[in-house]
Amino acid sequence: MIKMLRKMGIRSHHAYLAGAASIGLACASWMLSNMAERQGVDRADRWGIFIGEWAPTFFALGVALRLEETLPEAVRERETEERRAETEMFDRASSGMSHRSHSGV
Repeated sequence: MIKMLRKMGIRSHHAYLAGAASIGLACASWMLSNMAERQGVDRADRWGIFIGEWAPTFFALGVALRLEETLPEAVRERETEERRAETEMFDRASSGMSHRSHSGV
């Protein structure tokens, strides 16, 4: 998912800005709901909390995107090669198991 976001042009600073904006939006929605609606503070609190919960998600995405941006290409290539080697080893081990039989037991 992070690679897809990066390919779409979304960078870590976009996610950090969205997190900061959601904090401001939570405060604004609380004040607007508290003044405009007659439902009282409880409803205003719910609106503020609902929008305020977006901030940690955006900040976490920002951290993940920052890691994706700063991770050197050589490290990514090494990890890919390690995964490929593990897959090949697993494939060899599992293909050898399918040829065994228990007829001699």
